[in-house]
Amino acid sequence: MKITILKEEYEVLDTKEKITIADSFIVRQNKIGTGKGEAKLYVGQDNRVIRDFFGKESFNIKCFLLKKDLLHYLEETKVEYLNPEQPYINKSIFPNLWQERLEKITQLSELIEFEIKEQSQISGPRIYVKSTDRAYKIIRELSLPNITYITIVKLVNQKGELFYYFKLFADYFGNIEHPYTIEQEEKEIAKLEKNEDGLTLTKARKGQGKYRQGLLNLCPYCPITMVSDDRLLIASHIKPWAKSNDIEKIDPMNGFMFTPTFDYLFDRGFMTFTEDKRTKLSPFLSKMTYSKLGISDNKIINQLVLEGREKYMEYHRKEIFQGSN
Repeated sequence: MKITILKEEYEVLDTKEKITIADSFIVRQNKIGTGKGEAKLYVGQDNRVIRDFFGKESFNIKCFLLKKDLLHYLEETKVEYLNPEQPYINKSIFPNLWQERLEKITQLSELIEFEIKEQSQISGPRIYVKSTDRAYKIIRELSLPNITYITIVKLVNQKGELFYYFKLFADYFGNIEHPYTIEQEEKEIAKLEKNEDGLTLTKARKGQGKYRQGLLNLCPYCPITMVSDDRLLIASHIKPWAKSNDIEKIDPMNGFMFTPTFDYLFDRGFMTFTEDKRTKLSPFLSKMTYSKLGISDNKIINQLVLEGREKYMEYHRKEIFQGSN
């Protein structure tokens, strides 16, 4: 798999998926507990897989963040800053923190480089890394305990140089959407269900009703697996329901019927499709994971119907897909 970042092409060698951020790692302003924070990041158990990814003992590796990723992450977590779900010790200042951090990130360069070193002086089977560079401090400052996770992509450029691409993600205990957002949507749904048009919209939100039936009429099977038992199919929006207007929410062209695994991959932006029906996989899941799921990059999906869905797919590739161009 190859990706282009700021006009430079890289080959994806491997991916370290979902390093969860603990309360001990982050800056004091973000903490739930009372610890001071140790600044070292736990990246995994000391084994062959981890060593193949990071390197031999006492490794020192070149890394980078992208400004656009940090801005996207801040947008994703804005609702947590404004309506904190967790008992932060500085909960009252969170709205101001978000604005301060947004202004700070906006002033950064597009590519933010840094280095991390293994903390080899720490004995035991757990591997920790640390850095004194500014970008590493930004990771500690932006990360929220339990909600933030980091995925690291190991890359090699055309000169043969190794780099590790760090990206922050937000996950609200298994959901993409924040509990406050879901609560507000449920309140809106309760109001809408009082009339017929509103009921149509709420059923579309749940992948039911006329929206689902319209999708099944257009494509009564999952174009990837060819499963046609509608009990096993999910009506998946291309442009998310929350981002769509009332017409787009119930437009059958704004969706595909997928089996649950591929609905999840598509909905989370780990998979999209090119204009010529080829799969495009995100580098933020590992090759091993994709192999276990039985999906490969650049595979033609002949049964994928894109006619009439062009504007929605353009949105998905640009706004939902977890890739870098």
